[in-house]
Amino acid sequence: MASELTKPYEEKMKKTIAALESDYGTIRAGRANPHVLDKIMVDYYGTPTPINQVGNITVPEARLIQIQPWDASMVKAIEKAINMSELGINPNNDGKVIRLVFPELTEERRVELTKDVKKKAETSKVAIRNIRRDAMDSFKKMEKQKEITEDELKDLEDDTQKLTDKFIAEIDKKCEEKCKDILAV
Repeated sequence: MASELTKPYEEKMKKTIAALESDYGTIRAGRANPHVLDKIMVDYYGTPTPINQVGNITVPEARLIQIQPWDASMVKAIEKAINMSELGINPNNDGKVIRLVFPELTEERRVELTKDVKKKAETSKVAIRNIRRDAMDSFKKMEKQKEITEDELKDLEDDTQKLTDKFIAEIDKKCEEKCKDILAV
């Protein structure tokens, strides 16, 4: 009974972790990572479209991303989208291919990025705790309405706390890994 009732909350917690991973993928460390382009939309004949759907993205070198649009007329639109994004890199193009050269990060920028990583981790932890609170409130209501016993309530609260601890630890681990990645020169 307990696991069935905690399942929806566990799913919400998993989604919080997935959102954090997605956010971390868009933070650029010293190496080129095609995921930094994930949130950038290109105006494709009037429709906002993700860059990876209008061209081929490759990483030929450690600090270079190459975008080869399937439609050569899209080069300017892709370039404009990258310039308008918060990526902070100027695209170079030869008319057919767009190249993004990632400079070495300065020490100051690395520290700034790690602060951002930690802030995103903290936001995710708050989200996890809010999910825990919602679960606890829901279980207490069920107990008040005599849908579950006091013992079942206690078990549900324990299970929910264990889930919360597990996901908070996972967030801490991901945060630490991302910080290491950014600070690695």
